[in-house]
Parts: sequence; C-alpha cells; structure tokens
Amino acid sequence: MKDTRKSAKTTAATSKTYEGFTDEERGAMKERAQELKVAARRGPRGKKEDGESAVLAKLAELPEPDRVMGERLHAVIKASAPALSPKLWYGMPAYAKDGKVVCFFQSAQKFNTRYATFGFNDTANLDDGAMWPTAFALTELTAADEARIGALVKKAVS
Repeated sequence: MKDTRKSAKTTAATSKTYEGFTDEERGAMKERAQELKVAARRGPRGKKEDGESAVLAKLAELPEPDRVMGERLHAVIKASAPALSPKLWYGMPAYAKDGKVVCFFQSAQKFNTRYATFGFNDTANLDDGAMWPTAFALTELTAADEARIGALVKKAVS
C-alpha cells in the first residue's frame, strides 16, 4: 500500500501563486529594451532632436486627456530647464541630464491607473529634509500647477 500523503512543505508551496508581471509591466520592459537597442545603434552621438521627436510622437499617441497634459508638461519642462534632453524611458516621455533621467510623465493609460503621474528620479536635486515627494498624481493641469512644476523642474536640475 502506497502512502499518498504530501508533505506540508509541498502543500504550502503549491497554495501560493505567483502572478508575475502584468501585461503592462511586460510591455514597458519590452519598450525599454527597444529604447536601449535604438540608443546603441545611434552610438554616443545620439542627437537631442531624436529624443525630442520620439517624445512628441509618443505624446501624440496618447488618448485625449493625457495627451494634452503631456504636451503641456513638455512645454513647461523645456521652458524651465532647456538643459534637459527629452527621451523615451520605459515607453514614457522623460527628461534627462547627462544621460540620467531626472523627471518623467506616465499616462494613466500606461498601467491602467485612474490618474497620470509626473515624477522625479533620485538624480533630481529635490532633497528637503528627511522626506519629500517624488511623484505627483495629475488629473488636470492648471496655471498654478504648471508654475509649481516649472519651479520643481528648475530646482531638480540646479
């Protein structure tokens, strides 16, 4: 007669399921891999205009509310910090200084969220005490929001 009992270790391991990355996350990783391939083909002399055209093309693909916000953010960032180079980063419009992403825009559609996000990476010079915001939810952009974002971008690259 065979013993058909399973060990507790096996049972515990099979009761947990790993869902892994979402389709959106896998898509973002594939976009990042493609961006790296394109950058490698361009070599070290990749033009700022190439990044600008890629960002503008990506913004044009977005659905209406995010497209308008993204285009306005692009204009605010370019006016506030002309030294930043537009580029795609995980399929999102981003702005880099010396090749390192300082800030980025993520549409609500990107990861099926209820709001778009404007965020800063750790290369941004925004340190303020022991805690400070690094990302902002956007549902619309007012003139006051644009002024605040412009000031934050200037500070981030200072």
